[in-house]
Amino acid sequence: MIATTVKPPASIAELLPPELAAQLDAVDILSRKLLTGKLQGERRGKRRGRSVEFDDYRPYVPGDDLRHIDWNVLARFDRFFIKLFQEEEDLSLDIMLDCSASMHAGQPDKMLFAARLASALGYLGLVHNNRVSITCFGARFPGGPTAATANSSAPAAAGLPLRRLEPVRGRRNTQRLVDFILQHAFVPPPAASRDAPAAMLDQAVRAVAGSPRGAKGVLVLISDMLIPPGTTGTPGYQSAIRTLAAAGRKGGGGTGYDAYILQTLAPAELDPSAPSGGSMPSLVGDLRLTDAETGRAAELTVAGDLVASYRKAVAAFNQSLSSFCTARGISHLTVPTDIEVASLVLGLLRRRGMVG
Repeated sequence: MIATTVKPPASIAELLPPELAAQLDAVDILSRKLLTGKLQGERRGKRRGRSVEFDDYRPYVPGDDLRHIDWNVLARFDRFFIKLFQEEEDLSLDIMLDCSASMHAGQPDKMLFAARLASALGYLGLVHNNRVSITCFGARFPGGPTAATANSSAPAAAGLPLRRLEPVRGRRNTQRLVDFILQHAFVPPPAASRDAPAAMLDQAVRAVAGSPRGAKGVLVLISDMLIPPGTTGTPGYQSAIRTLAAAGRKGGGGTGYDAYILQTLAPAELDPSAPSGGSMPSLVGDLRLTDAETGRAAELTVAGDLVASYRKAVAAFNQSLSSFCTARGISHLTVPTDIEVASLVLGLLRRRGMVG
């Protein structure tokens, strides 16, 4: 990965342009699971209650609201039945945004792209009266790991390098959501450490998905997932994904999340020989490469055979990650940063059933 020095955005218009927001108004976040919400919203829920959409009948029992008796059925069958209606409920949308060192790289810049994507998905949830929260993790946040932040935001657990915006609802909170992303997504990453990337991801997922306060709904993890293997040689992402899968297991002790991992990678990370444009240097020739996460460096000569081997290794890594997620009921998508956010949300994510 090659670090970039992209100027952080300074306004909501840079992360969420009005034309993009207008396109997003026509779609909503979907869940493949039938989940119970907390407040009235704009979707069909699991509970039966009061609404305009009839669902079913059941026999009357003492204590039922007499206003729900179907008098036509009583006149026909001489029996009391209660009309049931499908209650519309809100859905929770939890966004986890990786702000670690490896995300501040690539052309187009991965962190900037991920922040725009998080803003778009958050807006999508807010305009349809869903509960939206966002957690930024992996950065060196001002004030230390236990310091609270503004706008009722605080670490999800004491001592963890993350910041969380507690659930908000309604279009009026769009500015608050984007301000939170602007404040936390572009701070310096922590010092390089071999064990830090896997530990930070695992701790962040445990703090959000494993929390007893966790809501039932959709969880979206936006990360490049470029995590060094553990000391045993197993992929460093496995523990976090197992935690996420446990939280989404129906009937278990988890929170019932319908989870998505959007793996954000720059085009040159997928294929170093592909033209990248802009000021991105060529990834061929004699190079000294430094891992932004671990601080390890390597000197090598990049030529055609090595590039071909690299492409195969990246494809194998991504396929292994995808298979590991799929086997645990988690959707995985590899998202290159040169795709337009509108095309991603309204195209690929719609086809995958995340929005509709």
